[in-house]
Amino acid sequence: MIEIRKPDKRAMEEAADRWNHIAKPLHGLGVLEDVIIKIAGMTGSADVNLDQKAVVVMCADNGVVDEGVSQTGREVTAAVTRNFTVGNASVCIMARRAGAEVVPVDIGVADSLEGCGRVYPLQSCKIMAGTRNFAREEAMTEAEARAAVAVGIGQVKRLKERGCRIIATGEMGIGNTTTSSALVSVLLGKEVRAVTGRGAGLSDESLERKVQVIEKAIALHRPNWQDPMDVLKKLGGLDIAGLAGVFLGGAMYGIPVVVDGFISAAAALTAERMCPGCADYMLASHVSAEPAGAMVLTALGLKPVIQAGMCLGEGTGAVAALPLFQMAADVYSQMSTFQENSIQEYQEFSHA
Repeated sequence: MIEIRKPDKRAMEEAADRWNHIAKPLHGLGVLEDVIIKIAGMTGSADVNLDQKAVVVMCADNGVVDEGVSQTGREVTAAVTRNFTVGNASVCIMARRAGAEVVPVDIGVADSLEGCGRVYPLQSCKIMAGTRNFAREEAMTEAEARAAVAVGIGQVKRLKERGCRIIATGEMGIGNTTTSSALVSVLLGKEVRAVTGRGAGLSDESLERKVQVIEKAIALHRPNWQDPMDVLKKLGGLDIAGLAGVFLGGAMYGIPVVVDGFISAAAALTAERMCPGCADYMLASHVSAEPAGAMVLTALGLKPVIQAGMCLGEGTGAVAALPLFQMAADVYSQMSTFQENSIQEYQEFSHA
């Protein structure tokens, strides 16, 4: 049983008080002020430091790709994973600007990844060579799903020991919007059609096929919505399981974890259902363009800081939010107070 402490209320109160005395309009930075207060609660200190950042990218293949639910084949998963290791992927380019380390994790890529680059060394944690096709059989055994969750927790522990202060989440796995839609449909009790989008780009015909594949899989396996591990092993992916572990690890080790897009949010929802309260250690980056993107963030009680119609994946949305969080932390820690400037403070007024 994972034990999670409640966020430190005193640290949050101190952080809120600090914001109220900084020489600027009250709540002028909006959600960004809430983020800093929340981080204070997560870490147990009103001294918020985000200097060391990382993005953990879980890479895995999905057997359901065999059903024609994606525009590209599974070989793309391995190709993009290799690109992560040489620093030549969208998230890598963005992470360099954001000052974040990229941590690619092979948790279930079907192809061999020997001889990968060394710019961002690959973490070899392969549970299996991709999940099974959930249209025909359960995606994973419970042991395999739990092992994947443990990989994510282990990555957080390793990064915290190295001084990392905030972790963004990313993924790479062709077909993983299908697994995410299946999970979210069950966990939120929504119709499959309402939570299923075009992913990286599907025709109307292919989208319809994707919906039908998910509906048939749910009818076949009858996952128990009250048992998130049952849902995960039957319909999930290794990348999602690994990311669920990252979110759980953030709550265990008191480190903020940033939700990326729809796949990352599906993992976050899974983690919260596994261990209620771990959403207190999550931060939302953006609202995915996928139909259920906003639904999942609402279910988690998270407010995004970016609305840009992003749907690239890889952790790009989460990494895009890191500089915003850093700028807010800089204002919070460096700006002078009203008293130091001999200026009368703003007053808080309630509105009817």
